[in-house]
Parts: sequence; C-alpha cells; structure tokens
Amino acid sequence: MSTVAAEKKQGSTYGVLTEEGIARLKQRIGVQFNRPTPPHNYEVTWDGTRHFAYGYGDENPLWCDREYGKSTRWGDLIAPPNFLYTMGESDAPPLSAEQKALLKGDPLIGLGSYQAVMEFEWWQPLRAGDRLRTRSALIGVIVRDNSKFSGRTVSEVKGYIYRNQNDELTSIQRGTWMRAERRASAERKKEYDLPKPYTKEQLELIDATYEAETIRGANPLYFEDVKEGEALPTIVRGPMRTSDLIIWHIGWGMQLTPPGAFRLSYKIRKKAPGMYTPNPLGVPDTVQRLHWEKEWANELGIPISYDYGGMRETFLTNLVTNWMGDDGWLWKLSCQHRKFVYTGDTYWIKGKVKRKEQKNDRNEVHIDIWVENQWGTIVTPGEAVVLLPTRSKSVELPRPAADDIDAMYAHEVERYAQAR
Repeated sequence: MSTVAAEKKQGSTYGVLTEEGIARLKQRIGVQFNRPTPPHNYEVTWDGTRHFAYGYGDENPLWCDREYGKSTRWGDLIAPPNFLYTMGESDAPPLSAEQKALLKGDPLIGLGSYQAVMEFEWWQPLRAGDRLRTRSALIGVIVRDNSKFSGRTVSEVKGYIYRNQNDELTSIQRGTWMRAERRASAERKKEYDLPKPYTKEQLELIDATYEAETIRGANPLYFEDVKEGEALPTIVRGPMRTSDLIIWHIGWGMQLTPPGAFRLSYKIRKKAPGMYTPNPLGVPDTVQRLHWEKEWANELGIPISYDYGGMRETFLTNLVTNWMGDDGWLWKLSCQHRKFVYTGDTYWIKGKVKRKEQKNDRNEVHIDIWVENQWGTIVTPGEAVVLLPTRSKSVELPRPAADDIDAMYAHEVERYAQAR
C-alpha cells in the first residue's frame, strides 16, 4: 500500500490542514537540500542561451549573437535573466539521518498546492563558460487564517540560491506555493473564459504588434530620461500553440520530469512510478502532459491544456530587457500567477513606470508589469526594479545581502521570520 493510500485509509488528517502538520513543516525551515533532477545545461553556451531565448520569442543579440556582446559593457555573450532555470548542479552538504527523516514525506499531505508567487534577484550576469551550483531550502512558512482563496492557508516559501564556479553568488529565486484544503478551494472555483476562434482583425493586431516590437540594445536609456507614469512598449506572445510549447521545452528542458526519452524514460518510471499514469492507449506517460494533452487535463478537472508559469516569467523579463537596453540591469522581478492561460490564448505583456529612486548610490526604476489575455484579464501581475545609468555614471551591479551561501540562507530565513 502506498503512503498516500495508507494515510487515506487511516485517518481523518489526510487533506486537512492541522496544527501538527504546520509544526512539522516549520521544522524543515533552513535545512538545505538538493533538487531531485540534474540541470538541463551544465554550462552557459551560445547554443544554450539562443535556444532558451528563442523558446519564448526573444531575439536580443546579447544572448542570441555570439559576437555582439563583445562590444558591450559585458565584454561577451551573457545569458537571459531566467536562464538560471536551466542550470544548477546540486551541491548541498550531505543530510544527517535526522535531517533525512525530517524531509521525508509531506507534512501537509492531501492538501492542494498552488504556485502563488515567483521572485528573482540577480546580482551578476552569467557569461559564456560559466557553470552554476545550487541548493534549495524552505525559507518561510506563512499561515493565513482568512485567505480569500479558501479560508485558512499555509504558504511555503522555497529559496534557490545560485553561485558560479568562482564561488560568487549570482542570483536567488524564491517561490511561494499556497497549500489549502481542496474542498474549500473547490467551493471557490471560478469560471474562466476559454479561447475562441480569432477574427481576421484580431490576428492582424497581433501581427502588427510583433512587427512593431523593438529591442533598445546599444542605445542607452538614461535614468534622467525616464518619466514616472510612462508606459513600456507592449509586446505580444501568442496565440499559444502546442508547437510553441515544444520549442519552449527545447530551450528550457523538461524540469518537472527528469530528462530522457524511451529507455531513459523507462528507467525513470522504474524509480518514480508515480510520475507516470496511463494515457488513452494505456501507455504510461508523464503526468506533466496536462500542458499539452486535453484528455489528461480534463481528468484533473481542467477544461483544456494550459501553459507554465515560467513562460510568463520569461515574457515579463523580455518586456523589461527590451526596454532597458544593454546598459541597464534587471535587479528584481516578482509576479503572481492568478489565472490559467490555455492553449490558444494570447499573452499581452505590458508595463508602466511606477516611481524613480536614487538610493545607496543606485538609480532605481520601479515598474508595474503584467500579462493580460486576449479578453483583457490580467492573469499575472508583477513588479520589477531596474538599475539604469546616468549620463555621468554607469550601473554598478547590486550585491547580495551576504556573500557566503550559508549566511545568505540564514538571512532569508530571518527575513521571512520577521515578516510573519
């Protein structure tokens, strides 16, 4: 009998948010561990960055042209901001027996898990030839008694810190997953507009927006010239097709399912059979196929296949990097994935300058960014902070709160402890 089946059979706590489960989850805070899958890319290469960028429709020569970067302040090709998704060799220290026991199983088993927020901070570019190491940890547990989503919820905040081959911290990714009782969340299920056939006029507008898209590149955007309230040039991606998703995966890797097809897939299935369920022909297939197989999405209560949150994150960084040019630096970006985007939907990616600040010798531009679908519904709101040069001074790269990875994790844990 599986662990899940045993839990269901035994008792009343399966799928119920309990104080005991919350307490067990909090015991995991700060314990560093490795991701279960190897990286898609072990090294930054021209092929890797180009394939990744093309997967979300980005032609910026900083990461798509092998020679272009040599004439910029970076001195070489650099990777797109979200390229870190494809990298990171595991390097967490071995777990003690006590830590292994602590990380075994799910203290909130049976509860739904919904990606709510994704945040990034970038401190250094990834240059050609760089390698990354990474480790993970639960850095925060936030209990909310009156969530609009489903009553009482728990937010798990996981941190992923990256450092390069020189032991320099390059970036951090923080993901928040909301855990809620499925019964309560089902009661608040909303109806969503599904894609419909496009008119000639709608398709012409999409094509015209593609045609109008510009990349600032070597033309500097100076802090003095930015005005609060000004809009960033809108970009469009879509309508999303299954073929777009395939090209996305070529650059991004599979991520949620360990890489490998045919015999390699069989070996993965032997090790983790729960990651595969029978398709309509009775053949075991990845549970991840709900992103491209309508029948499987339907079995899980979703009307048609849908996108990845990571796609929208790359679209938002694409919007910002197009606007800021080669001499700017995207320091922070956060977003919330609030609604489904289905196959056939269109992404309209927009932004607006919220405010300008000169702080600690930095020239910060704070921007509201968001993704709308073709119905004008905001599916992913977010924020970004860009550092821009002035006419007298170039951008200085920001520093992490701590230079040592253990100290950085301690800082993150304390940060969320104070936020509770």
